[in-house]
Amino acid sequence: MITIRFNAFSFLKNECKEKGIECPNKNMQIDEGVNLYQFIKNLGFEEDKIEGIFVNHKLVPFDTVLKDGDRVALVPPGGIPNHVRAYVGNTV
Repeated sequence: MITIRFNAFSFLKNECKEKGIECPNKNMQIDEGVNLYQFIKNLGFEEDKIEGIFVNHKLVPFDTVLKDGDRVALVPPGGIPNHVRAYVGNTV
């Protein structure tokens, strides 16, 4: 098991609370080797509910494998500014 610090923004924060998932800034234990696709599925979210995921303050691809101590934040659709979307292209 590894420990990450979890956060969600905007309406995703409310959906987490409805699902019984504590946030913001909640330490969570997850299995080692889990990528972000698996992580959001394990939380009960569909991919279309999440525009991007920040890990350690960087927008990363959904196939990123989480590591012990990572800080993870889910961003809903429309939550990433246009200039950042243009910068990251199709990586998320």
